[in-house]
Order: sequence, then C-alpha cells, then structure tokens
Amino acid sequence: MHANHLGVLLSGLLVSAKSASASSILFSGGTIIAFDRATNSLDVIRNGSVLVTDDRITSVFAGSVPPSSVSIPSDVEEVDITNKILTPGFIDTHRHGWQTAYKTLGSNTSLVDYFNRFGEFPTAANYPFTPEEIYYSQLAGLYEALNAGVTTTLDHAHGTFSNATSSASFQASIDSGARVFWAYAFHELENYPLSEQFAHYRSIFTEAPHLNTPTTLGIAYDGFGPNPNQEIISTIISLTHETNASVLTTHSVQGPYGITNSPEDFAAQSLFTSLPPTTPIVFSHASFLSAVGAQLLRTYNHTISITPESEMHYGHTHPTSHLILDHASIGVDTHFTFSTDILTQTRMWLQSVRRLLYAEVLNRWQVPVNNPMSANQAFLLATRNGGLSLRREDLGIIAPGAKADLVIWDGGTGPNMWGWRDPVAAVVLHGNVGDVEGVVVDGRWKKRGGKLTDERFEDVKMKFAEVARRVQDRVVEAGVGLPGEGERFVVSGLEFGNSTVVDVQVGEGDGYGGLFL
Repeated sequence: MHANHLGVLLSGLLVSAKSASASSILFSGGTIIAFDRATNSLDVIRNGSVLVTDDRITSVFAGSVPPSSVSIPSDVEEVDITNKILTPGFIDTHRHGWQTAYKTLGSNTSLVDYFNRFGEFPTAANYPFTPEEIYYSQLAGLYEALNAGVTTTLDHAHGTFSNATSSASFQASIDSGARVFWAYAFHELENYPLSEQFAHYRSIFTEAPHLNTPTTLGIAYDGFGPNPNQEIISTIISLTHETNASVLTTHSVQGPYGITNSPEDFAAQSLFTSLPPTTPIVFSHASFLSAVGAQLLRTYNHTISITPESEMHYGHTHPTSHLILDHASIGVDTHFTFSTDILTQTRMWLQSVRRLLYAEVLNRWQVPVNNPMSANQAFLLATRNGGLSLRREDLGIIAPGAKADLVIWDGGTGPNMWGWRDPVAAVVLHGNVGDVEGVVVDGRWKKRGGKLTDERFEDVKMKFAEVARRVQDRVVEAGVGLPGEGERFVVSGLEFGNSTVVDVQVGEGDGYGGLFL
C-alpha cells in the first residue's frame, strides 16, 4: 500500500500537520546560545534577537534594535523571550520511532532479551503491527521528542514489515512536522522479501510524499558484516546513488556480540569510496570501536551515534566511544524502555565520561585537578555535532543561514532554573523537559506556551492509547522469554552468561520483583 492510499485506512487523519506559522518571526530580549562559524564555537548573546524568515534564520544580533543591514518585515510576528534562553533544537541521531507502543514492557531487558522480544524480527514473527498501529506509535514517539525540544531525528525505521507499515511509518514522520531523516530499514523477513522492500523504497522516492516537508528519505541496513551478501549490498549502493539518500545508518555492536557492521567492514568492501560522497554514514552505538575503526571514521569523515542510556541499560556499553567524540553525536535508541529526550542522554554521557576519565587519574593514586569534559562540549554533541553527523552545516546551530529549528527554555519559572548565569550550564545541567516552553521546526511552531500545537493532539492521544493497549496485550499473551539453557548468541556463537543481581532489601529477598503488567 502506497502512502497516498493510507488516508482511507486511517480515517482521514493522515493529513499534513497544521501548526501556527508566520512568514517571519522575531525573537527578542532573551539569552541566545548562538554559534560563531568564524571561531567554530558557541557564542552567548544576552538581550539578543533572532530573526526567522520562512524556514531560515536570517539574522542574529545583540539588543532589540536591528543593525541597519537588517530589514524587519512589517508583518513580522514578535515574540518576547525576556528571561528565557533560546537554543538550537536538539538532534537525535538514532531512534526506532515505531516502538513507542511497547512503552514500559522492557524496563528490565538485556540486549539478548530485546532481540528475543522487541526487535524487528520477533515483532514480525510473533505480534506484527498493523499499519494503523505503526502510524500512531511513530507519531506519538515524535510528539514526545518534539515536546522535549528534539527537532531532528534520525530514525532507523525497522518497522518496515510490509509496504503498508513502511508507508504508515513514513507518513507519520511527515505528519509530525519534525525534521526526520527516515531511514528505510532493509531486512530479510519471511513474508516480505527484500525485492519487495527495494521496489517499495523506490516507489516512495518516486511518489515523494515528503516533498516540501522537513522529512527526508534515507537507508538503514545491518548486513555489512560479518558475512555480507554482496548482491544485497550492491543493490543498496545503487539505491543510495539513485535516490541521493539523505543518510545511511547501521547498527555496530562489536566485542562479544559480534554484530560488526564496523568501519573495517566498510573499508574491506570499499564502501567508503563506492557510496555517494554526499551521503553520511552513521554507525549506531559503535560499541567496542577499535583504533583502526576510529581512524577510518576520521579519514572518511563519518560518525558514530552514542546512545548512553541504551548502552548502559542493555549491556552493550561504550568502552571506547569517548575517544572519538570529534566524530560522534548523541542518540536515544529504543525510547520505549527509558528517557526519550536528548537532554537526559547528554547529561548521562557527560557525567559518564567525567567518571571514566577521573578514574584514570585515581587509579594512578593521584588526585584529579581539572574536569575532563565541559558542559559546552556536551551541548555541542547534542546540537552541532548531530548536524555534522548528517552532513548538514545548517542544523544544530543558531546562525544566519541555519534552519530555523529552535527551542525556547523558560529561564526562571521553575526553581531549578532560578539564578542561572551561564545559559549553557543552565540547560545541560539544570534544565528538564518541563522547561521547554516553545519549539520551532523549519520556521513553524510545534510547541508553544508549553503545549504541542498540532490540532489533532487529543485525537492522536486517545488513538495511541488504544493502539498501545492492543500491542501490549499481544506481547504479554505471547510470553516470549529468554534463551534456553545451552543456547549460544546466534551472531558471535559465544555462550550466554548471567549478570550478578544486586540485593537492595534487608532480610529475605533482593527486591528485584517483576513487571506490573
């Protein structure tokens, strides 16, 4: 089923998201976390102004009176941001939006448990989503991201179980109004052969329902190594060229897991040179990245997406990721299991890196003097670096010519934001989702006055509640569990092992308990 046929299925709700917009918006009176291209650094402007025209930032200046070189349109919408902080929108470089309906089912999962129950293959085999379920699950997840100030998402869209579910996921991305790099995941499914997936991808590209929207079409594939199928990879290379794919992304979890898709795999197959030079490659997680892999990323200017909470939650970890932060950005991953906002992920990563590098000094029996990672660096990972990972100099910054993807932070209503002086530290270390007062994507309001602006919000909220209940009931009834005794991890062939379970309870029992489903 193609995207233009989905309207009947979804009862007329698949219309482009409507939101208040103006041809020009002037934000004035607030503290602007801008970016200075000349010095390649953040530039804080107090009592600053930002002029947006259509989908672009056209001017950034100090004070409320524009310089003579700046012309303010007579019909401009003026927005007073006194006592507020204006930042670029956050960029999430790894997410699976369709999984929103699984929320709270995976709170104690390991990566093996995830693969058994919630990944694309067990979902397709045991409790496949309908197109309607995919649509509302994807849309609800993007609402959640927008609400948290995430304006750009790279979606590794492996809810591609059929033509209809793939179209539904793509259409939901378009309808959200978010900036979505929607990467069509190609995978070998029993009832949906790759030949159909390739044909459907081409049809989406040809029909172009995303034309003149912030959503773009990319590719995701996880078969680059080990043991790649060269025929499939040749087709993917051709499709990437043919459609000028906005991104190519792959999961890379090396070490004991053996899910390589590593930079070394790409180099061995000459993929860095045979893929279009304009298409960025994002290696999600890159757990156990080697020194050679890091060198290849720097040589060919490709990046990794670090998903801090995911990598700690599931156990694939990130032992070397702090060594490649010049070619890294921040992602969320499976947002149904934990925090969906990039701010929380960024804060976790900042403190994780600090702890790791402090430990190096302490283990030498010395006392650390300096702090090894700054709030500024964390902020850049969540914004500017995300744009660079996607080969987009116009994303993740506030500067003339950049896309008008902006977040207004309430700088003083909540006690957590009282008394701040450094706006970067205020956001990175003290802010939370509740402080996100306004969100603009492509020059259009998506959240204003603390509320999402989509007029369908209440309808989508109710519909998603129905969808989530249906999906969760199917998962609970299926009762898929952990691997049996004596089994091995299918990719690497290594034995499974049990983690030590902590004890938080005095007396009998350890307090672990089960899920309250």
